[in-house]
Amino acid sequence: MESLATFLKSRRDRVTPDDIGLRTHGTGRRVPGLRREELALLAGVSAGYYTRLEQGQADTASEQVLDALARALRLDATETSHLHDLARQPATLRLSEPPAEAPHRRVLALLASLGEAMPAIVLGRRGDVLAWNRAGHALFAGHLDLASPDVPGRRPSIPRMFFLDPVARDLYGNWHELARVHVAYLRLTAGRHPTDARLAELIGELTMRSDDFSALWATRDVADCTTGTMQLRHPAAGPVSVDYQVWLQPDSPDHRLEVYTPNDPGSADALRLLTSERQPSGAAGIPHNGAIWPTS
Repeated sequence: MESLATFLKSRRDRVTPDDIGLRTHGTGRRVPGLRREELALLAGVSAGYYTRLEQGQADTASEQVLDALARALRLDATETSHLHDLARQPATLRLSEPPAEAPHRRVLALLASLGEAMPAIVLGRRGDVLAWNRAGHALFAGHLDLASPDVPGRRPSIPRMFFLDPVARDLYGNWHELARVHVAYLRLTAGRHPTDARLAELIGELTMRSDDFSALWATRDVADCTTGTMQLRHPAAGPVSVDYQVWLQPDSPDHRLEVYTPNDPGSADALRLLTSERQPSGAAGIPHNGAIWPTS
């Protein structure tokens, strides 16, 4: 999915000499960012060793070397964590079929305790919906079957919905902003789980079927996804502005409980409308787009 070498090169290309106060004496440069020799000097390693790292020919770098490179490249905490994840990967990766995901009973108990006044969704490692309350379903996927998360082979995939389902795409007024976050978080996940065959299949499918995803994936940006704002154009409730926050689960660290809270009185009224109506699945009359479903 990604190697330490490719990530290092992409981050080196991003840092310019001016960013770090490096004097170039007006000489012509054939690279968009730092030269290998310049980065090696900043990180305190030999140019030959760094070149071997970027060519994928060196043994796994030590944590001290990785931290030095991260500082020289001005990586944030998430990017530094991703750098370490990539360095821990074996030279030869073998994809394996992971077991079906199941939300922990404590996560389901927490979801139930929220009731229906607050939309919430439980997401798995690859962004599959493992559970949701009626409010979460009504807010984001009223055109899908409410019971679909109960069956592993039919669970809605948020990344597929986001990039392949036109109904879901039309929902987000700030789609481009959220798309960058989706892709950057998926890359972070890929670094943590490089042998996950289903994750590799998902990334391959989105790369082939969505030009937007392919372009964003090529940036190699990495980011966590913990809080943010969604500007929604809901077909039944109208404009809705919500903040999302992610609750990580100690019992199942790959799973995330996302909770959505309104940003203004109008959005709060819209959420109350959705939760009070509790329309049955498919009531909006929007046909299901089969592209969003996992193939198995």
